[in-house]
Amino acid sequence: MKKDHPQKYDVVYIDSSSEKKFFTLSTVKSDETMEIDGKTYFVFRPEVTSDTHPVYTGKRRIIDSEGRAERFNSIQANANKK
Repeated sequence: MKKDHPQKYDVVYIDSSSEKKFFTLSTVKSDETMEIDGKTYFVFRPEVTSDTHPVYTGKRRIIDSEGRAERFNSIQANANKK
């Protein structure tokens, strides 16, 4: 291992949509922590993981936290009118 290799931490990734937890080692470190079975994990909350991504699930699911879907649909509707 190289001298300046990044430190790895115990991390739990929690899918923002499904709340499914994934435990792993990662170089990601956050301010939020969680204790499970006496062990402390850093918590990282991505919007999409393999639990909710359409490529892995085979289901189409829209996760829209910032109004992007409505904006896209509005643009498409205006384009179709022309």
